[in-house]
Amino acid sequence: MNRLGLVLSASLVVILIASGAGAQPPSRVRPPSARGDHVSDEVLVAFRDDVDPAVVARAVGAKVSRVLEGLHVHVLKVPAGSVEGTVRALTHNPMVEFAEPNGYLHAFGTPNDPYVSTCYTTSHDGCIIQWSWAAVDAYRAWDVTTGSAAVRVAVVDTGIDVGDPNYPYFPDLTGHEDIVSCQSPIIKSFVSGESGDDDNGHGTHVAGIIGACTNNSTGVAGANWSVQLMGVKVLDYSGSGTLSAVASGIRWAADNGAKVVNLSLGTSTPYKTLERAVNYAWNKGVVLACAAGNDGSTARTYPAAYTNCIAVAATDATDTKASFSSYGADWVDVAAPGVGILSTVQDDFNWCFLCYWYGYNPGYDALSGTSMATPHVAGLAALVWATGKCSTNSCVRSTIQSTADPIAGTGTYWQWGRVNYYNAVK
Repeated sequence: MNRLGLVLSASLVVILIASGAGAQPPSRVRPPSARGDHVSDEVLVAFRDDVDPAVVARAVGAKVSRVLEGLHVHVLKVPAGSVEGTVRALTHNPMVEFAEPNGYLHAFGTPNDPYVSTCYTTSHDGCIIQWSWAAVDAYRAWDVTTGSAAVRVAVVDTGIDVGDPNYPYFPDLTGHEDIVSCQSPIIKSFVSGESGDDDNGHGTHVAGIIGACTNNSTGVAGANWSVQLMGVKVLDYSGSGTLSAVASGIRWAADNGAKVVNLSLGTSTPYKTLERAVNYAWNKGVVLACAAGNDGSTARTYPAAYTNCIAVAATDATDTKASFSSYGADWVDVAAPGVGILSTVQDDFNWCFLCYWYGYNPGYDALSGTSMATPHVAGLAALVWATGKCSTNSCVRSTIQSTADPIAGTGTYWQWGRVNYYNAVK
């Protein structure tokens, strides 16, 4: 491959902070809807075998609303405000395996190939380029493989903006599923009344890290130059979504050919429905990359802390743990770049840092969070699948973990190290 051609259409790294960048811009996160930590009139229940769910539901003044396919979890409608009492009653019922609120999960971002080594601004202040690919040794990895269109990666998130300039062949796929290749995404929505299009920006940013069209002299580089993205919308415009939607999205991705699922979202509550969905996908052969969270503490988040997820912490350009990153070698597996990560966003992204401070065009922004670190791992999983060296998800996970670089903090902040693309695919 022509290395110069790659460098002129992908991206390297450097973040130069402009003199005025210390000022705080307006918030770039849309405020969540006024609601509690769970749906006010729904309970998720797993019944034991040979039980009539309708009978048990009626006994607590509820009725079966729907079933989460493949997970054997029923969604019950209950009187508004009675969720906690209904959960308590069902938990003590011997005919029930578990009952829990239909809680909300949230995106883990901090919404803080000309962008290679060029300052696309009105001055040289605030130049931001893609530093992470050099940090994870992606350039040498791309001499081995640039991915495969046969590998499907599901971004279970706020959706994907299919009109993004880095996806030049994408029509407006609202409500449409397409599998054509530089590679139109498969679109699915589990947010009631909404198409799979991204109305937040988080999912499009994550997707760009995994699979933005690369070596096309446009915008940014993705980990995979060829990959089949699946945009599974489970979070709404505010970056929040129900437990039932997230679980259904994971299950749907696994049933529709995903080899990798990216989960840049989470909760502090260890919901059993969520764990069941993660285990379902793992048992179908899927690799799950999950964000550790942005609390800056050892407090566990889910799904990252579940056994069948690769839990991902964030590092900065100095190969140091990001100050905001959750951590703990007893539950976090690996680290990956997650500070000032330049990637795609939808053109009407609700607040663009680079546009505001430095005059960048809409369509790209630099965000920080374990949400940005996680797609570096999901993208690597797709590359490992593409090499053909692994035939199982266990092999892919083991390869990613065992080839990570043991940077400072390994054994304390995370178990294995910061991922190394070349070591994993060579």
